[in-house]
Amino acid sequence: MIIKSMNNSVHRILKGVYACCILALTACSQSYVVLLEEEDGSLGKVQVTTSKGTTVLENNRDGMDLHAEAGKTFAVSDKQIKQDFAGALAASPQKPLSFYLYFEGGSSSLTAESQAEVPKIIVEINKRPGVDISIIGHTDTVGDEQNNARLSLERAKSVAQLFKDALPDTEKVTIDSHGEKNLLIATPDDTDEPKNRRVEVMVR
Repeated sequence: MIIKSMNNSVHRILKGVYACCILALTACSQSYVVLLEEEDGSLGKVQVTTSKGTTVLENNRDGMDLHAEAGKTFAVSDKQIKQDFAGALAASPQKPLSFYLYFEGGSSSLTAESQAEVPKIIVEINKRPGVDISIIGHTDTVGDEQNNARLSLERAKSVAQLFKDALPDTEKVTIDSHGEKNLLIATPDDTDEPKNRRVEVMVR
């Protein structure tokens, strides 16, 4: 829950729920809570208990007054949410981003489709100051395990270099290699699977 005072300071956070305290011109204070869905559309429930009883909020943008109208729910418009919670929403941490880039078989060369995705990923990274980038290389099960461990590391290094060249101010880029041990698509040994020939890029 985000509790916002008149100076917009944030006191406490609980995922997906926002509360706002507003001082009206009449010097009467108004407090309410509103339930918001996550970016992926998922929605939880919130149980609010006051001196007048317990109310469950379970619909997106359900709000409840904590004072005079305690117990009554009402719909809060997007406009009102932006007006009341602009500071709190801006202060919320951005969710991590995850991308897959795919490779030609037995190679550290990106496929043409993935090469075209790199500039788009760079645009997204540029929107986030002070990011950490984690790059994990993978292979399919063609070839022996030792060579695949080496190849997955080469893939991670090649992608890391692309980002370092395009984003010279990015300080933290970590790489790792899983070889053929963490398959996206489960296959038997010695199976050519394009979706397993990949690098996973995590941006935090």
